[in-house]
Amino acid sequence: MTDYFSATLSNDDIRAISSIGLAHLGDAVYELLVRTYLCVHGKATGKGLHRATIALVCATKQAELSERILPLLTEEESAVFKRGRNANVHSVPQHASRAQYQQATALEALFGWLYLNGEKNRINQLFNAMMED
Repeated sequence: MTDYFSATLSNDDIRAISSIGLAHLGDAVYELLVRTYLCVHGKATGKGLHRATIALVCATKQAELSERILPLLTEEESAVFKRGRNANVHSVPQHASRAQYQQATALEALFGWLYLNGEKNRINQLFNAMMED
């Protein structure tokens, strides 16, 4: 049985995944982090919990928070981020500009890439840096 919570792929296999694929996975990683963060910190309950989650996972907020970690990225992480930002997205949500959506996609691609590389500690470091007040 494959353990999809701890999937390990070779560097070549990870490179073969499109930026959109990495962002798709990274979106789930990021949302799980946000949901956990909100529950652990008692930030909201019930209907407020859903609203708080939406406020943190929307493209505009992701783009804003991603700016906090750009100086912390390694050269390789920066390359993945840029690759995600340059992904060919066909539609942009009405509430975000194209630049914000590309920045959010870049963040998600980075988190997807880190997840597939087994870099959970690094994901936590970056997420904590993003969530600092």
